[in-house]
Amino acid sequence: MAHLLGGESLHLSFPTKTVFGSVTVGVNEGDRVGIVGRNGDGKSSLLAMLSGRLEPSGGRVTVRNGTRVGVLDQGDTLDPTKTVADSIVGSTPEHEWAGDPKVRDVIAGLVTDLPWDGLVGELSGGQRRRVALAALLVGDDDLLFLDEPTNHLDVEAITWLAGHLRTRRSASAGGLLVVTHDRWFLDEVCTATWEVHDGIVEPFEGGYAAYILQRVERDRMSAATEAKRQNLMRKELAWLRRGAPARTSKPKFRIEAANELIANEPPVRNSVELAQMATSRLGKDVVDLIDVSVSYGDKQVLKDITWLIGPGERTGILGMNGAGKSTLLSLVTGDLQPSSGRVKRGKTVKVATLTQQLAELEDIADNRVSDVIARYRTSYVAGGKEMTPGQLLERLGFTAVQLATPVKDLSGGQRRRLQLLLILLDEPNVLILDEPSNDLDTDMLAAMEDLLDSWPGTLLVVSHDRYLLERVTDQQYAILDGGLQHVPGGVDQYLQIMAGRTSTSRPSTPTSSQGGGQSAPSSAEARAAKKELGAVERKLTKLTDQIAAVHASMATHDSSDFTGLGELNEKLRAFQSEVTELEMRWMELAEQAG
Repeated sequence: MAHLLGGESLHLSFPTKTVFGSVTVGVNEGDRVGIVGRNGDGKSSLLAMLSGRLEPSGGRVTVRNGTRVGVLDQGDTLDPTKTVADSIVGSTPEHEWAGDPKVRDVIAGLVTDLPWDGLVGELSGGQRRRVALAALLVGDDDLLFLDEPTNHLDVEAITWLAGHLRTRRSASAGGLLVVTHDRWFLDEVCTATWEVHDGIVEPFEGGYAAYILQRVERDRMSAATEAKRQNLMRKELAWLRRGAPARTSKPKFRIEAANELIANEPPVRNSVELAQMATSRLGKDVVDLIDVSVSYGDKQVLKDITWLIGPGERTGILGMNGAGKSTLLSLVTGDLQPSSGRVKRGKTVKVATLTQQLAELEDIADNRVSDVIARYRTSYVAGGKEMTPGQLLERLGFTAVQLATPVKDLSGGQRRRLQLLLILLDEPNVLILDEPSNDLDTDMLAAMEDLLDSWPGTLLVVSHDRYLLERVTDQQYAILDGGLQHVPGGVDQYLQIMAGRTSTSRPSTPTSSQGGGQSAPSSAEARAAKKELGAVERKLTKLTDQIAAVHASMATHDSSDFTGLGELNEKLRAFQSEVTELEMRWMELAEQAG
């Protein structure tokens, strides 16, 4: 492989901290490198040094002659006085850029919904991010540096970006370095992973799943002080290997080694036990939305939604930006009343929301972390173990020194983790997470997910982080055209639905009534399909519980009883096969029902 870029003996230090001692790295043609590590350990600094945006304190960076370099910063560097068109294609004549398939693909994938002649300064932060990405990707750079490219992007845009980066060049051409906490994106795009920690850069083969396997192997051989860390990573590996969506058919690490490492690792959640605990805390009634609609002036955002939320449900909400996800959650919390229909709440329901704004920390900004948590309960049960708030803070990555730090001096990720802890200590039984992955690195996301695994309540999650959504929830719903639709196939099914809508929205040739074309289902057929759809959804819910019960049995079963384990495994296979068939039938019925 031809060499593109190298960093030799890179040293970086500031008056109060040495970030890198002596780091040597290289990028060859075909390399797709994901950079991971804790916040503050130097991921963005490394990217900035290699891309020429930051001068190292020592060492040097070399780039092969003629190599074209493109950079996407975290910050917004667009000129607000320019139009969207000028920002993306500049002065290139329309007949030239419109005739370039790559440019058309980028525009269609990222900015087709934006006003082409509108000013950048009038766009939202997420829209400006898409314009900046589009402006970079229409170029013909050999080496791309992307710093948190998925920030402010929705699931569809992230999926498009991953596909574009995979197919932009042949597998042996060009190079990519990306800093991101989006673990699904890392797995989809990257062929190598660099972990930044303790002033060094440690390379691993493969994407996120392969990195986790190698890290578990490394930690297993390390000192006993790594015990807590390796246990958490083993749990992460178990989830990735056993059933992470879109990974079972194309494992990206050595299956034998992974199976050996997780042989005695139970499922990440005991769904049956959590459901029982949630019912005892909540009763059978949580929040029911019955035929609710919401309008703002002449604009109807939600229409005729019926959603019965049960105790212990862990539900992810999907939808485009502006589809009404926040409006839906406001109905659940009681912050918003429906324009029509009604909302019914159980008597014992106590809702808490992990918001994006961190507003609840403003009143305690001058207080030390230790003083803040001292006002709450003295103990908390997590995973069957009683823990002090201090132990919980340690579990979420806080050090003893940080306990004496004023809240206002914490980093964004630390404030996010403190916000979650204070909410859990307040003991809600319905928890809403609104983009919870903001400001958190991959290790802290895993720690947060681990803590949520033992939380016995109803969990509702809105997130563009596909990995987190699939990891902490057991089912997903999508807001489509103001309605709420269950998507048993999860994010993949949602993306298929959206892709189908995009294709059918294009002009098509009318079908002759005598041409044998497929006619639209009659109203009677649609009613029958809806009725069967409900039955299929109930069966899927029942099967999900049965699969969880089998997992729980396998986790506690005598490992020497091979016959019994074999029977459980066969039962599990049969349940999963039935789920696959029902999901296919569900998609057929969804089309017939309209």
